[in-house]
Amino acid sequence: MSHPHPELGPPPKLPKGGLRVTPLGGLGEIGRNMTVFEFDGRLLIVDCGVLFPEEEQPGIDLILPDFTSIRDRLDDIEGIVLTHGHEDHIGAVPFLLREKPDIPLIGSKLTLALIEAKLQEHRIRPYTLEVKEGERENLGPFDCEFIAVNHSIPDALAVAIRTPAGLVVATGDFKMDQLPLDNRLTDLHAFARLSEEGIDLLLSDSTNAEVPGFVPPEREISNVLRTVFANAHSRIIVASFASHVHRIQQILDAAHEYGRRVAFVGRSMVRNMGIARDLGYLRVPAGLVVDVKTLDDLPAHEVVLVCTGSQGEPMAALSRMANRDHQIRIVPGDTVILASSLIPGNENAVYRVINGLTRWGANVVHKGNAKVHVSGHASAGELLYFYNICKPRNLMPVHGEWRHLRANAELGAMTGVPKDRIVIAEDGVVVDLIDGKARISGKVQAGYVYVDGLSVGDVTEVHLKDRRILGEEGIISVYVVVDSTTGKVVSGPNIQARGSGIEDSAFGPVVAKIEEAIARAAADGVAEPHQIQQLIRRTMGKWVSDSYRRRPMILPVVVEV
Repeated sequence: MSHPHPELGPPPKLPKGGLRVTPLGGLGEIGRNMTVFEFDGRLLIVDCGVLFPEEEQPGIDLILPDFTSIRDRLDDIEGIVLTHGHEDHIGAVPFLLREKPDIPLIGSKLTLALIEAKLQEHRIRPYTLEVKEGERENLGPFDCEFIAVNHSIPDALAVAIRTPAGLVVATGDFKMDQLPLDNRLTDLHAFARLSEEGIDLLLSDSTNAEVPGFVPPEREISNVLRTVFANAHSRIIVASFASHVHRIQQILDAAHEYGRRVAFVGRSMVRNMGIARDLGYLRVPAGLVVDVKTLDDLPAHEVVLVCTGSQGEPMAALSRMANRDHQIRIVPGDTVILASSLIPGNENAVYRVINGLTRWGANVVHKGNAKVHVSGHASAGELLYFYNICKPRNLMPVHGEWRHLRANAELGAMTGVPKDRIVIAEDGVVVDLIDGKARISGKVQAGYVYVDGLSVGDVTEVHLKDRRILGEEGIISVYVVVDSTTGKVVSGPNIQARGSGIEDSAFGPVVAKIEEAIARAAADGVAEPHQIQQLIRRTMGKWVSDSYRRRPMILPVVVEV
């Protein structure tokens, strides 16, 4: 199995007749999925998603793929193929279209409807091409065939890309539920047909590669939800992804059966469910869904609220309810259902929300204590079955953390894919398919691009480090006025601390140390403000470390008179 080296340099020019595959996100992480295919000077992008921030990225709203490697080649892009409508596959599209709004978007009806609604908020009117499973489209030199796959959102597609370099199949996110709610199966017949043609490179979803067996059918959730509804005697609050149409359908069916009304809470939830209903993907009995403002007029045992926040996102509705920062107040007797899996890295945030809800008296039902969610990704048994059907000549695991990629690679090897034809890459690592063999040829820039409010890319790791220090250790500011000629102290030092746990009255001993240090510097002819600032920072930092074993941010301010 080939794998990247940190020393990899820029890739050489792509040989004529070769296909280049460059993942800009989704490898080594769950999210930010984006892969760039290059043939004969033209580019095709598959997916363009976001990654959601973790605790060590304070203040960040979203994390985007790095477009640096394609920024000067936007005119070469034939289109962006979107495999399905989840945020980790479509969320970064608005940010790429800001740079070139007329890049065509190719996807299924629901996927395009979800991205068009998102782009309206960015005031971008995209050029779109709707496709269905079984159809083929020529996008420049890329002959793309679209294949139905089953996932946790309707209308998901895999894409087979034909070029003279060979046939490449990108699965997108998929599983093989044999009893899907919408009766839309993963089209194994199509994959078998492609296998007969010869799949030169398979890019396969790795998220559940470590999980043995098969994913249970979605239908098994319905009976569990009915049991929860039957035993709930007050309000029911359900948290789910705003795009999980199948799960919301099951909630609506249970609510209808038990005589409850449903209200959607949160802008994205209201928008997406409205789109799904209008397009016929969500079946809503007349009178079932009501406006959240009318709920006060209904008895608690007739109310179901459906909101976002199943991953513990701090600004989502459920987190705000847990923190008593939402108009909907959790009261004893409420039942809260977290109808989603835990995305790796979100565990602490989710359990914090569960504890907050429990504190206010809610009965919290989640995957840990009830079967209220099944994954949308193929487990190891399904992947083995899938590889035996596809028989790829080369395999590149995608969409997963390192442990998922490794596990997926092992599954491929077990089914007969030669180990020297299994490529375990990471974001930015360039893989070339030349003469039927996939090999790593270099690396391009593919770091995190942070979105903070209206700022895109302005926040760096240095800024995040400063934020973490401020959040964990606090800040100490030291204000000093010095004579511009002599460098001697005229006023101060005045010291204030915030969040450091040190009282302002405790700084007496260090004031004398700072005065002595500045006096010595002045005697040596040091009068430049920046040098004095550095001197204050060192003196204060050593004193705080020696006295309190802490490392707050120290902000010296030197004013000359």
